[in-house]
Parts: sequence; structure tokens; C-alpha cells
Amino acid sequence: MSGFRHRYGLFLLLCCIAFATFFCSYLRIPVLPLFAVSLGAGPVQVGIINGAFMLATGILSIPAGLLADRIGPRIPAVGGILAAAVSSFLVTQCTTPGQMAVAYLLFGVGLAAFIPSMLSQVADSFPVEKLGQAYGWYSTAMYVAITLGPATGGYLGKHLGLRQVFYLSAGLLLLVALLSLAFLPRSSALRKREPQAVLAASLSLFRNRALVACLLVTWGAAMGFGIFISFFPLYAAGKGLDPAQVGLVFAAQAITNVFCRIPVGIAADRFDRRRIVAVGILFFAAGLALLGFFRYTASLSLCAVVLGIGMALTFTAVGALIAESVPPLQRGLAMGMYNSSVYLAMMAGSTIFGLCISAVGYPAGFGLGGIAALAGLFAFLQVLRLRPQPSQVK
Repeated sequence: MSGFRHRYGLFLLLCCIAFATFFCSYLRIPVLPLFAVSLGAGPVQVGIINGAFMLATGILSIPAGLLADRIGPRIPAVGGILAAAVSSFLVTQCTTPGQMAVAYLLFGVGLAAFIPSMLSQVADSFPVEKLGQAYGWYSTAMYVAITLGPATGGYLGKHLGLRQVFYLSAGLLLLVALLSLAFLPRSSALRKREPQAVLAASLSLFRNRALVACLLVTWGAAMGFGIFISFFPLYAAGKGLDPAQVGLVFAAQAITNVFCRIPVGIAADRFDRRRIVAVGILFFAAGLALLGFFRYTASLSLCAVVLGIGMALTFTAVGALIAESVPPLQRGLAMGMYNSSVYLAMMAGSTIFGLCISAVGYPAGFGLGGIAALAGLFAFLQVLRLRPQPSQVK
């Protein structure tokens, strides 16, 4: 009974830390462009500032995951929160857009350290047959914070001032880091291995078919999502939607994605997770491709709901599949590879397909994004051949 309480107590703590960290970090999302413009930035420079953080997160997630496997996930997770806090404070001291880009690089470093370490601890806190529910609940906490944080930040920016939001974000993140340091369990001696042993064991991950398949399907879906968040606002504006209506469409996707995670997690523990990924990609590709056929808020929101269902199905099942297929002492690196795939693929989607959209238009571009997701699914199925999972509940 005490083991049961400890396991679920730790999991609840991880969910609370994730919620607090993402909420406090994403307070600054809506005020960042406005603050950058106040320092003289144009649209291109705002894009560079955001791109700097995504690039740093994508590149550094893998070495951060290796570090978590080497010394345990506690210190990298706390260090990531501290890096995010420092980046918020540094932004308040910036006087040029270039300085903001450098400060936001540190935010990317923080997320790269935080996310894989936390995902690894989530997997360690639950038995294999319950990993779907674990990732369903954890990702729900994370996405609720990602949804509420910007809304709160925008309100505070209007009433307190732009710079004050960054100060508040920094102070709250520092408090979260101190509480995390106090309450997260110390890593066991078994996790603290020599670098050579960690590297040798980690190289074997590239022969793990399930992990490789999950990374391939993640690339396809994340590229499509990069297209959605980058170009849907421009497409919608061209169809006459105002910013509030565009926000409603994004909210439809976000709310669906959030509240589907828990039931999807339960389903992922009862049914073949690979088939859930396949169904999810079909929903995702359909929702994305259909956007180009509609112009009104209601119909576009319905497409966004379909897309959100696809994201919940795909990414919840993929997270559980990765955790299930990788030994506990290598989960930090595996989750780092997964997080790196998400951020780098989103960047690739917004850049590579941006060139395509300029040539073929938005509807065809959304269709190409759906094809990219389906290509990732095809690669996923080819690698795995949809063999039955012996660990699944009959």
C-alpha cells in the first residue's frame, strides 16, 4: 500500500511541476512579440527570436536526455526550470531584438533539459501496462498549462505592463525550481553510471525498431502541425477571419487535444497502441488537409477538432510506446530524441513547406502537410509491420 501511495504521489508531483513550469513559462508567449516590437523588432526578427528557442530545444534535447541517463533526471529537470527563469529575467534587461534572441536561446536550453527528464520520470513512476494513462494525465496537465498560460499572460500584460510579465514569470519559475529541488526524489545509485557505459548503451537505441518507428511518425505529424500553426492564421486572414475568429479555431484544436488525452491514455492501455497511432494520423491528416476547403469559422473549427483528436491519439500513444520499448536507464535519451524530433520537425514544416505554399497556395500546402503525416505513418508501419504487442492487455 505504501508503494502504491508513493508511486501515485510522485506522479501527482510530476504533473503539478509540469503544469506550474509550462504555465509560468508560457505567460510570456503573447507579450514576447509586443515587447520585441517595442525594442524595434520587425516580423522577421520576431520570427528569429521564436526560432532561436525552438532550434535550441530541438538540438539540445538529445544531449540533455543523455545527461539525465548519466546522473539521473532530477538535476536536469530543476536546472531546466532555472534556465527558463533566468531567460525571463534576462529579457527584461534587453534593449535590442538581438539580445532578446540570445536570452530566448536560454529558454530553449531550459526546455531541452526539462522535458526529457520529466517524461523519463513519468515512465519510471508507472508500470508498463499503465503507461498510456500516465502519459494521458501528464500531457493533459501540460497542455492545460500551455493553454491557460498565454491567456493569463495576455491579460497581465494589458493590466501590469509587458516587462512586468517577464519579471513575474522569472519569479514564479524560480519558486517552482526551489520546490522541485526540495521534493523531487534523488536519483538512485543505479542511474549514475560512467559516461562510456551510458554512450555504449545509448547507441543500441538506434537498433530499437519501435523507437525508430515512433520517431519517424513523430516527424511526419510534427511537420504537419508546424504548417498549421505557421500558415493557418495567414490563410484565415485571407478568407476574411479576424484575429478573434482565428483564436477560436486554435482554441478548438487545443481544447480537443487536451481533453482527449485522458480517455486516449486509457484506451492505449487496453488496445494495440500502434493501431491507435495509425488511427490518430488518419484523423490528423484529414483535419489538416480539409482546412483548405473551407472559409467560415464553424467549418474551420470542425476541421481543427478533427486535427486535435488526431494529435491526442497519436502523441499519447507514441509517448507510451517509446517508454514501453526502451529500458528504464535509457529513457532520458529516448525522450530527448522524441522531443528533438517534435521541435525540429515543426521548424522544418514551417520553413520547407513555406517555400511550397508560396508556389502552390495554402490549400495545397495543407494537403502536402497531410501527405507528410501519412508518409510518417507509412514508415512507422513498415518498420513495425504491426506485429501484436505481447505486453498489451488481452
